[in-house]
Amino acid sequence: MLTGCLISAVSHIALAETDNNIAEDVIVTAERRDLIGSALTSSQGVVVKDELELLPAYRVGQMLETVPGLVVTSHSGEGKANQYLLRGFNLDHGTDLAVSIDGMPVNMRTHAHGQGYTDLNFVIPELANGLGYTKGPYFAAQGDFSAVGSVQMGYGDQIASQMALTAGTLGYQRAFAAGTTDLGPGHLTAGGELVHYDGPWDHPDNLRKGNAVLRYGQGDRYDGFTVTAMYYHALWNATTDQPARAIDDGLIGRYGTLDPSDGGKAQRMSLSGTLALSVDKGWLAGGAVKANAYVVNNQLTLWNNFTHFLDNPVLGDQHEQNENRMVAGGAVSYAKTLSLFGVDHELLTGLDVRFDDVNVDLLATHQRVPYGALGDDNVREAGGGAYLQAISHWTPWLRTVVGAREDYLTGTDHGTNAGVVAARLAQPKGSVIFTPWDSTEIYVSAGRGFHSNDVRGATQGRAPLLPKVDGTEVGLRSTLLPNLTATLTAFQMDFVSELTYNADAGQTTAGRPSRRRGLELNTTYAPWSWLELYGSLAFSHARYTDRDPAGDFIPDAPKYIASLALYLKDLGSWGGAGPWAVGTWAEGRLSGGLEFRYLGAHPLIEDNSIQSNGYSEWNLSLDYKLDSGMRLGIGVYNMFNSKDDAADYYYTDRLRGDPVVGVSDMHIHPLEPRSVRFTIAREF
Repeated sequence: MLTGCLISAVSHIALAETDNNIAEDVIVTAERRDLIGSALTSSQGVVVKDELELLPAYRVGQMLETVPGLVVTSHSGEGKANQYLLRGFNLDHGTDLAVSIDGMPVNMRTHAHGQGYTDLNFVIPELANGLGYTKGPYFAAQGDFSAVGSVQMGYGDQIASQMALTAGTLGYQRAFAAGTTDLGPGHLTAGGELVHYDGPWDHPDNLRKGNAVLRYGQGDRYDGFTVTAMYYHALWNATTDQPARAIDDGLIGRYGTLDPSDGGKAQRMSLSGTLALSVDKGWLAGGAVKANAYVVNNQLTLWNNFTHFLDNPVLGDQHEQNENRMVAGGAVSYAKTLSLFGVDHELLTGLDVRFDDVNVDLLATHQRVPYGALGDDNVREAGGGAYLQAISHWTPWLRTVVGAREDYLTGTDHGTNAGVVAARLAQPKGSVIFTPWDSTEIYVSAGRGFHSNDVRGATQGRAPLLPKVDGTEVGLRSTLLPNLTATLTAFQMDFVSELTYNADAGQTTAGRPSRRRGLELNTTYAPWSWLELYGSLAFSHARYTDRDPAGDFIPDAPKYIASLALYLKDLGSWGGAGPWAVGTWAEGRLSGGLEFRYLGAHPLIEDNSIQSNGYSEWNLSLDYKLDSGMRLGIGVYNMFNSKDDAADYYYTDRLRGDPVVGVSDMHIHPLEPRSVRFTIAREF
């Protein structure tokens, strides 16, 4: 209801808006290929709004696949957080990938389903104005969950007033509206969407999702502030990964489920603000202050039955996972450039704090009806980090980055896993950057990071609260030819404890120590203003390091990840470049993206005797924008109808007729078959 009212209100704003030339405040000022002189590692980067818009993304979380080497997939219903894979890690729902929106963290600590749970379903893609990303524990400003990678997304302060309707196969429908109007000395932006999706499943997902955003801002990202309110609500059914033998024996079809009552519901409300100030007086004069604060209420219920009749041969093993969370926190930083002994230094210091108050419980259910309590925890978790970083420009060809960060975290559980835990971790970080030529930089980096563990596991001695991660990285970034940029990165990461979390049982345990070594190659070529070609290839060697006789292969750790993309930008516009600048396409502009995604074969158990084949697929999106403001779009996903699986696992479950101890089997969640979506939109 709230989202519907907001969409209606935005449509009135759109009809009243007369200025069609609103300039958007992009959070990054460089294209992906223009980072020489500003990046601190070869694997750091940015993605501008145009690239986000051109990506043919099947689901909102796949916006993050613009980060090289990152795969975003799913093994359950569309309302649930996605699965993330990067640098030889299956990051589950976000264990070591820190994601934030305007500085507000998305990852959830001590979550009902999975540590670091990162659900992006509340994001409205059109409002995002770009993102920055890092990889590895080398950045002092990045804290919890960022050891493998981090993504900082921003919302724009202004957007052209517009409406869009999308309909497609597999029961997909979406309505979107947004617009900006002047209010006093600032701008008020409102946006909303309603989404319905069934999918190919024999028991339809019937996803019903609503999002609403209201944002007020004054000034710019150097001197100004924003206040943003968000609301998200969703209901859905879920077809989880299913045992292969159930499909082979004809108990269910490829898109079937053994428990049609699986599903979920979610609600998220947040209020956040950002502040930027250029200081011209006092002892801070000449510097810049940035701050943000947020409060989030998050509610989630998931019904999952993964092991079927292994634990309860009569009613089955469906679990209901519930959480009701309040999160509050913020951050402040100060940056200043100064000259000392003839050397220019960029200083950055900051502090971030966060408090979580969450009730998480686990119930045994049959067709969503509870019949037993398995756990009930009331957790309060508080912590923060302080950091200092200095970038020193010693010569035109040499600069260094020296940083340090210290985090403190404490948690109290008053429920099933009662106890009090606390930990502190110091994290040195540094890089050396050589610029032998104006078009080439060489980076050498080392640092320490961490991810927090579930308090429920830490209080029972099953997991350290702040396990450390040590990383090293050597990389090259070069503009080989005009408009051609390539990066090559070699990395190693050592985990004191690989996070082993059985989210579906609601338990956290300290896993085995591990090491990743890998190479990443990324290239971007833009021969003309209307064409960009992009390619990414990542190789990782992942092993446990404790010589356990069970084997040293890490389950679900991908060896190869690759992507290829072709982007068309405003092809055929009047006065623009391109072969059809005048003539057939003169009345509009054609944009689009063609993308190939590949996830290589990887082990599913420690001795590598069972493997996943991985998957590959092609996706396409095309938009034709008329000068009148009308836009026509088409998206084609899994173009060649790949029969691969989006996710697969190997574990023990029990079907009726199986031995009491169950059967170890492959469990699969197939890629969605080829689908098409059509969009008609209008800017006012």
